Amino acid sequence: MFSFFTMDIGIDLGTANTLVYTKGKGIVLNEPSVIAVDDSTKKVIAVGKAAKEMIGRAPAHIRVVRPLQDGVISDYMMTHTMLREFLREVIPERSFLTKARVVVGVPSGVTGVEKRAVEEVVRQMGAKEVYILDEPMAAAIGVGIPVDEPEGHMIADIGGGTSDIAIIALGGIVTSVSLRVAGDELDEAIVQYMRKAYNLLIGDKTAEDIKKTIGCIFPNIGMPGKRETMEAKGRDVLTGLPKSVTIDSSDMLKALEEPIGIIIEGIKNTLENAPPELSADISTNGMVLAGGGALIKGLDQLIQHQTGLKVVVAENALEAVAEGTGKSLEHIENVRRYAIKEKKY
Repeated sequence: MFSFFTMDIGIDLGTANTLVYTKGKGIVLNEPSVIAVDDSTKKVIAVGKAAKEMIGRAPAHIRVVRPLQDGVISDYMMTHTMLREFLREVIPERSFLTKARVVVGVPSGVTGVEKRAVEEVVRQMGAKEVYILDEPMAAAIGVGIPVDEPEGHMIADIGGGTSDIAIIALGGIVTSVSLRVAGDELDEAIVQYMRKAYNLLIGDKTAEDIKKTIGCIFPNIGMPGKRETMEAKGRDVLTGLPKSVTIDSSDMLKALEEPIGIIIEGIKNTLENAPPELSADISTNGMVLAGGGALIKGLDQLIQHQTGLKVVVAENALEAVAEGTGKSLEHIENVRRYAIKEKKY
């Protein structure tokens, strides 16, 4: 009888996007983690996609905030307000306040204080049970990796704020590396490259569009003459006037070289720390890529070239963590084992 009133909710509280998974429905919300507030009235003007459109365009009295930075809460009150607005859209408030079990995915490298901050935000929404799950574990469950088996599996979740690389066996993370180099740093690298190479100042949103359209980090060996091109618009650093330039995928090879190099190094470090038996498993099973960063053209080929591993990009790369948090609740006894439970003093 009690289970009838229990809602199972999985939340991927990401730096770039927030996803909500509900039992029986799957992913019911996928919105950018952005909130716009009118400073003069303190009212929320927009959240999600509508707020993201305001980045770099808002007048002085409208504050557009990304309340999560590098995978953790940087603005507690804004995160609480944003999450409340998102949950109102998809879950009847009365039912949510009855008895909700919530699993939230967080980067594997966050501190105990940061985990408790996430838990507190969700508890204030009315949740009765909150479990904090490492994102690599959630992503592994989401892509269908049998995490409870003794055989080792490797996954890299490259999100907006963090890249989490982990080796998983027997329902736990054996070794992992969490890097604060991910999608946001790739955008910043493109901004810096455009400034140096073309004297063109572009915004983060334009940089993200460039990354998604022509982002490439492995030379196209099959067709070396074929290059994707696009027009980048911004402000000329020297004259201060509007300017546009045509760039191609070879520019992206140069722009993204350094941050991608850090991610590759993180993957190698994780492999170096693996016990020999698990290394043997991984050489057989290969590695799975999840998160938005996994979709950058050529990343799988580059990792394969650098490590010799078979690399596969998950079909549900963008939704893997959210689906994993939701699916984990189907076996609540396992969630209690997977989840990070901090001691309360």
